[in-house]
Amino acid sequence: MMRAMGMSDIGATLEGATPESALREGALREGAIREPVWRTALRAATDLVLPPVCIVCRAPAGSHGLLCGPCFSGIEFITPPLCARLGVPLPYDTGEPSLSAAAIAAPPVYDRARAVARYSQTMRDLVQGFKYRDRQEGLRLFGRWMARAGAELLAGADLLVPVPLYRSRLLGRRFNQSALLAQGLETLTGVRADCFVLQRTRRTASQVGLSAAQRKRNVAGAFKVAPPRRHIIAGKSVLVVDDVITTGATVEACARVLKRAGAARVDVLALARAVEPADLVF
Repeated sequence: MMRAMGMSDIGATLEGATPESALREGALREGAIREPVWRTALRAATDLVLPPVCIVCRAPAGSHGLLCGPCFSGIEFITPPLCARLGVPLPYDTGEPSLSAAAIAAPPVYDRARAVARYSQTMRDLVQGFKYRDRQEGLRLFGRWMARAGAELLAGADLLVPVPLYRSRLLGRRFNQSALLAQGLETLTGVRADCFVLQRTRRTASQVGLSAAQRKRNVAGAFKVAPPRRHIIAGKSVLVVDDVITTGATVEACARVLKRAGAARVDVLALARAVEPADLVF
């Protein structure tokens, strides 16, 4: 059986993390080493009843909440060199911060964006299973991936703010996937998450299948900062958390209202992002 692949296989250290978050990560590892015997035995017994499977294809895996080798190899992680603003991969390293053609042509409202991987087939299966089919067994893995991909942003962040759902959609889905990701990051890094800073003021149509211009119109005016929370973001560095960045219309709308409400800086961190060929050109 092929060994399951997790975050430890691509490096668990959070480069650029704060000393506090590094200590927290060390404590988590230390706690894992000193796990009580009874807990180890309980997990072994549980694995006999419910054998661990890959969270994508359901093939046998080495541990719960991980991917099998073939599915892990299908994740297209976004790694340097990157566009300093959009976080999309660049074709070569110039040795200094560079911007993609897309960032030069249309600079985003937010300051920087980073994402774990391209929104290709395997990552799409992961995100859609999590988002639409309540498949939350990968949450801890997603958190570790995002903490690594967003280490530079998290190091300077004062607050994590998830993209909100409209109340009727939240009632139907029963959870906000972006809020779960933000809360997982809070646990890993110690950066506070506040799920009530942003509010969705109206129900928007699904963005799936819309053009970039249609997406922008769809979310225009759809967000606001909750008045009782305005003082929390004033002068602060806010990190917006979302599951997927496609055209960026949603996170731009969020960044716009956060900056109008007094945020000094707004960055964006996502689990995945669509990468267009035009984004890759200097």
